[in-house]
Amino acid sequence: MERKTASDFDPEVLVLFDAYVHGAIDRRGFLSKASRYAAGGMTAAMLLDALNPRFAEAQHIARDDTRIRTEYVAFPSPQGNPVTKGYLVRPATAKGKLPGVLVVHENRGLNPHIEDIARRVALEQFIAFAPDALAPVGGYPGDEDAARQLFPKLDQAKTREDFVAAAAFVKSLPDCTGKVGVVGFCWGGSTANMLATRLPDLGAAVPFYGGQAAAEDVARIKAPLLVHYAENDQRINAGWPAYETALKANGVPYAMHMYPGTQHGFNNDTTPRYDEAAAKLAWQRTIAFFNKHLRG
Repeated sequence: MERKTASDFDPEVLVLFDAYVHGAIDRRGFLSKASRYAAGGMTAAMLLDALNPRFAEAQHIARDDTRIRTEYVAFPSPQGNPVTKGYLVRPATAKGKLPGVLVVHENRGLNPHIEDIARRVALEQFIAFAPDALAPVGGYPGDEDAARQLFPKLDQAKTREDFVAAAAFVKSLPDCTGKVGVVGFCWGGSTANMLATRLPDLGAAVPFYGGQAAAEDVARIKAPLLVHYAENDQRINAGWPAYETALKANGVPYAMHMYPGTQHGFNNDTTPRYDEAAAKLAWQRTIAFFNKHLRG
């Protein structure tokens, strides 16, 4: 099927897809509600197929790229789950120690897209580590629908501790400078905001369209924040005014960018919600932010 963009879909279909992706409706609910927008030979099932990720087509960095070294590792999480796993990516020819960056996935676990993001981060001369929240329930299952069904089975309190532990793991690596930042997307964006409240030594946090930290927790944030939002994302954006008020009240350094005309998930280049111009600009800003705050 020809690859489509967000403009090829009725805005209401995108709203339905967002609800489906985040568990507000199931597959049957999406197909039932989307059927009224199916036209021109497209069925509701075809609409869903067109919106679903195409990992191979969007891959930037091959798994066996000789510029990087990759491995799957377990890490200790004393307050979290007994089973953990993450994807560790290093530049192959790094000279000296490097800062670390946690790469936090959406609500589907460590899928091929997030692994590709980790490889992109490593090529910017960082140690990239992408933990899999689904490790305690068997890991990313290779299917997005199955991954979404596994997510509610997680003990969220223990999952949060796993990501706190993951940051400590990266910081402790012999080839890490001890400076660690975090970038996360959707659920991972919420996790990036959470980690900023939990880690007083976090170097930088970059949440992409993630839920905000509770106002009462903002006083604990010491890291600078770079916040990316999509314009057409009412569900997430509704929490920004209160978050900004709390950030200002507590003197937290931050910058927020809202990208005109974009949808939730605009950085994810495996789906039609991807916006190339916005994603490239957000990525440039992200790497510049990490270079500023994690080096030296």
